[in-house]
Amino acid sequence: MNRFSPLTATAIVIANMIGTGVFTSLGFQLLDVQSSSAILLLWVIGGIAALCGALTYAELGAQLPRSGGEYNFLGRLYHPAVGFVSGWISITIGFAAPIALAAMTFSAYLGSAFPDLPGQALAAGLIITLTGLHGITRRLSGATQVVFTGLKIFLVLAFSAAALTLGETQPLPFSFGEVEVAYLTSSAFAVSLIYVNYAYTGWNAATYLIDEVDHPERNLPKVLMVGTGFVMVSYVLLNFVFMKVAPIEAMQGKIEIGMIAADYAFGEAGGQAMGITLSMLLISTVSAMLMAGPRVLQVIGQDFRLFGFLAKTNKDGIPMTAILAVAGLSLVLVLTSSFESVLVFSGFVLALNTFFAVAGVFILRFKQRAAGKEVVGYQTWGYPVTPILYLGLTGWTLVFILIERPKEAFAAALIILVGLMLYWVSERLGTDR
Repeated sequence: MNRFSPLTATAIVIANMIGTGVFTSLGFQLLDVQSSSAILLLWVIGGIAALCGALTYAELGAQLPRSGGEYNFLGRLYHPAVGFVSGWISITIGFAAPIALAAMTFSAYLGSAFPDLPGQALAAGLIITLTGLHGITRRLSGATQVVFTGLKIFLVLAFSAAALTLGETQPLPFSFGEVEVAYLTSSAFAVSLIYVNYAYTGWNAATYLIDEVDHPERNLPKVLMVGTGFVMVSYVLLNFVFMKVAPIEAMQGKIEIGMIAADYAFGEAGGQAMGITLSMLLISTVSAMLMAGPRVLQVIGQDFRLFGFLAKTNKDGIPMTAILAVAGLSLVLVLTSSFESVLVFSGFVLALNTFFAVAGVFILRFKQRAAGKEVVGYQTWGYPVTPILYLGLTGWTLVFILIERPKEAFAAALIILVGLMLYWVSERLGTDR
């Protein structure tokens, strides 16, 4: 069977991460955090957390090699019910919601250059087109992802270089005094970190298709660390550029941050051209999530008879039914969702999902020691500091979301409850495990 190369897997990680979050969340952060130093520190802290998570996931993937991401890890480390709920979260929130948000942002940027184009139709058309490309053969799917991710990297670097050299820039003071310390300990900083963590969501993408990666036990750690490290540098650079070329007041509460920055850097005509360019960048994001997400559904379909139809593949091994299911749910969200509440809600749920997965590395080590098993292969660099650091940063933001945004937390609890009910129904019908 043809497998995805490490290059393709790295492209999936990068493309899953660089998308909606970095081009939309700065406006919401600036509503409560007006210090450029604190903002950039937000993105550095988020990057460190993502790297710690990626280092830990690399061990989980190497020791528990199977596609499915958190569904596989939590089901084997905690209980099948926990894994099922995690998979349910991935189905409903982990991929469908980000795909919808990325497609909506794509249409917003493209619509800013061509106001007469119908926004919902653009978003829906992008999802439908990429669904077709990823549902034919693995070779076409992988080539599509590598090409669009390469384009994305080029556009990020080209935009940053052009904005700093061709456009007018403003002083961007850097300091770390009483104001910044106050921000660091505030609820506003913690809530803003949820936006940042959402932007970094995707560092775990390669674990969703471990079965289809060439030599995953050797390549997965490199893929996760290289992809996450590259994105961290890109995010800090992009937010520095945004704040360097556009005033904070112009970006507060706005979604089209890249477009606003381009308007200030290049003028109205240049801004429209950049709107088209940035919309092209988001194609890679939707593409990557349409590759990774359906693999979770496929594995659930293999394990639970209730969802057996999701395990069906075409002659090239592509889980076409699962791809259509993710794409269909994404289309529903495009037609019904509001942007900001979905972003906070999905960010909270996904952070909760990865929190328990990273904590699972301690359970994995305990079980291995109890069984007298000698651990071979990759082990988390910096253990136990790196997973503890991830858990501390993520747990801190989760607590503040519970306090500051109880509606989103309640919606997350409802999603989890529905997942548990579905697990109970599937167990009554019997499993294929």
